[in-house]
Amino acid sequence: MSRTVALRRGVLTATAALGAFALTTLPAAATATPAQLATSKTNGVAYLKSLQAADGSYAGSGLSNEWAFSALAAAGTAAVDVTPGGDTTKNARAVYRDLLSASAWPSASPVVTDYERATLNANAAGIDPARVSASRNLVADIYGYWQTAETGYFGPSANFNGTVFAALALNGARTTAGQIRVPQALRDAIVTRVRANQHNDGGWNYSKAEGDATQLAAASDIDMTGAAMAALCVSGVPNTDTDVVQAKAFLKSKLIAASGAFNALFGVNTDSNGWAVSGLNACGINPQTGDFLTAQGKTPVDFLIAQQFNPGGGFKYLPSDTSPSAYASIDGLRAVVGGGFTAVPPTPVTSGAPRWVGQSAFTSGTATKLALTVDDGAGNLTVCSVALTPTGTTTTLGAVLDAATSAATPSGCVTGVTPSSGTGTITTLNGKANSGSGTWKFSVDGAAFAGASRQQVINVGDTIAVRWGV
Repeated sequence: MSRTVALRRGVLTATAALGAFALTTLPAAATATPAQLATSKTNGVAYLKSLQAADGSYAGSGLSNEWAFSALAAAGTAAVDVTPGGDTTKNARAVYRDLLSASAWPSASPVVTDYERATLNANAAGIDPARVSASRNLVADIYGYWQTAETGYFGPSANFNGTVFAALALNGARTTAGQIRVPQALRDAIVTRVRANQHNDGGWNYSKAEGDATQLAAASDIDMTGAAMAALCVSGVPNTDTDVVQAKAFLKSKLIAASGAFNALFGVNTDSNGWAVSGLNACGINPQTGDFLTAQGKTPVDFLIAQQFNPGGGFKYLPSDTSPSAYASIDGLRAVVGGGFTAVPPTPVTSGAPRWVGQSAFTSGTATKLALTVDDGAGNLTVCSVALTPTGTTTTLGAVLDAATSAATPSGCVTGVTPSSGTGTITTLNGKANSGSGTWKFSVDGAAFAGASRQQVINVGDTIAVRWGV
């Protein structure tokens, strides 16, 4: 099995993951004409639709095509409009939501990239990742992999990719109103780690390099460089930032003048090119002009279009292949249409179908999780997934903080809260008391911080941030 195909198994291993933020417009034409881009999109979407199983699914055991949701959305096709033989009861979005809601999903031994992958694709499919069902909150699932001893990492730090895709998922999957739902302190912590893992040549690789001179001096990977630069940009880092500029220079140095392909560690292939172009797209860097138009008039988008079979629409993985690959087709199409690895879902054409679906309230007696960060204002950030079983359709901030003292993953997110009952203002959290103008405040889903009190209403899927400050 090829390396790239192995990376795209339905359950990503600790050595691989996938994702980035999507732009929603086609790149400006350079050597690929508007007509060529339009044909690539039309035929590519048709091919991805052909990957849908008879039961309406894209995701399942073994090799999985669920990344098609990110490419379809970037190309302007809503998942709810993708049906097997026109059977709307089996539309791709509904079937995927049912899968993610199942207690047996993803597996008995999940890893953080399972939840990151699902967050990116649920978002693109029009499913609020934090409100998949009464019991499934993908944002909280990701929070559960925070590394307390290594602030900013998600999942084992040796598998650096888990942290990159945490940034992509948590920043890319905004609320249905378009608000970044995670607090700035968390975004900054992840950015610090991404920067620390940038290799000397300007790129990145899947494994941790921070603090290891040998790894920092090692050759970078085209694929991961695209993902990591996208992680920085969706986290708010501008494309003029030194680290993004260095990543751009690394990719430029790997261009093959005759074809526009990137010379990846494992050879020229569609998937590596797709990841790199998606990284450029996410950073607002046109992959068809300037530094990415070779002396022979070729660009990375030219290379991708050259790998597409038409009118069939599928992309081949290697230039020498004679048949299309599902994974190469997903990566190739998403990049050609200007996307990263998630996108705001398009407005459906199916009559009566909403753009977004999600759980609207807690189900009393059904166990669930909520995402919580606590920032003491002195540089100490704790992050956790809080398990609780609500007794009504809403809960309170006090109930969440109480639950976090004993049912948080990782533990230690909340060690104590005062008052410990009632409905009053929170005066002390984790041993730090309100003092003068410095008080505990809270925010939900990225809203402005306001005074924290136990009776504040918390709804299903809320991403909660508590912060001490003026």
